[in-house]
Amino acid sequence: MRIVLVGPPGAGKGTQAAYLAENLSIPHISTGDLFRANMSQGTDLGKQARAYIDAGQLVPDEVTIGMAKDRMGQSDAVNGFLLDGFPRNVGQAEALDVMLKDEGVKLDAVLDLEVPEDEVVKRIAGRRVCRRDSAHVFHLSYSPPKSEGVCDVCGGELYQRHDDSEETVRTRLEVYHTQTEPIIDYYRAQGLVVTISALGEVADVTARAMEALKQSAEG
Repeated sequence: MRIVLVGPPGAGKGTQAAYLAENLSIPHISTGDLFRANMSQGTDLGKQARAYIDAGQLVPDEVTIGMAKDRMGQSDAVNGFLLDGFPRNVGQAEALDVMLKDEGVKLDAVLDLEVPEDEVVKRIAGRRVCRRDSAHVFHLSYSPPKSEGVCDVCGGELYQRHDDSEETVRTRLEVYHTQTEPIIDYYRAQGLVVTISALGEVADVTARAMEALKQSAEG
């Protein structure tokens, strides 16, 4: 299957993408991984991306599109892929359509993970990270530390990252609504959108997604 995964920040896209890709035996292609791989390997596209990032500028669509095209052309993606973070706007969605048409293939589904905005804020703003080891992550509501402000693992101080503040989360949501959410209507016009609730346990959301994709394929 060829799938695009969309949803607001905090919807659990990365987690679900990993499980879905494994269950469907297709590669999980994320924008973050594309950027890191190209920059670490020193590809031409990676050098271009690095120059924009170092200058504090957004990486242009054509660079991101180029990276995605190269990755989707690799052997493990011949029979399908799951795109996470790409396309991020309608222009990129249109470019993806052209790419797939040139290859004589098409998307099977666009999986939309739906989460209420207040839940997104709660999920992200409630995170606390250990200053000693950032791999130790807690949540005030879902996985609180035994002692307030103290890491259970190493005793380090817990803090809220700037990116996790409520103000920053709401800014990220506004960017999502303005730039990325319009691709849902773009793909809905093609009959590709499958919307599921991303609330609940991770395994339950995965099962819900797999069933929705199965029904979409059968329909």
